[in-house]
Amino acid sequence: MEPSLSAADLVVRRFAHKDLPQIRQALIDVHADAHADSMDDEFNQRFPWFVDHWGGHPEFACVIAFDGEEPVAFAYGAPANPNREWWREHIEPAPEKDRTFSFSELAVRTKWRKRGVAHALSRALLEDRPEDLAVLLVDVTHPRVQALYESWGFRKVGERRPFPDSPVYAVMLAELPLPR
Repeated sequence: MEPSLSAADLVVRRFAHKDLPQIRQALIDVHADAHADSMDDEFNQRFPWFVDHWGGHPEFACVIAFDGEEPVAFAYGAPANPNREWWREHIEPAPEKDRTFSFSELAVRTKWRKRGVAHALSRALLEDRPEDLAVLLVDVTHPRVQALYESWGFRKVGERRPFPDSPVYAVMLAELPLPR
């Protein structure tokens, strides 16, 4: 099926921790398509572990965009554990606000890129969140992705390599709700 013209033609559905068994394979499949050019990388091959890790959080939140019944993109995350907000080490002084949503993953199938899907899903995931802030990581070798998040209200506050075999990431922080 050919993709529709824009993100507005997609149906966005919300999922939670209890839904992981029914959406797990869709997340893995969309991720594999979105990262098809780098799936030989061992870090990308561990994505199912990340799905289980994040999906295992009792407050896991996920949005998936569908074209008909085909999942074409997703975004997910979970609230950060209080007093374990690792991003604070990058800001001096750290914001007084202390409730953070960790925006863990966003993936869009290749044929759906540049149609506003990433923006629509990011907004859908973060709208109405009770947290004060959102944090995410962007591979520093992807400056256009970083610029995209900046245009949505995120700012780079530092860099981090969370795993020995992971890329170096820009640590990006935004106040919620995101500006319109």
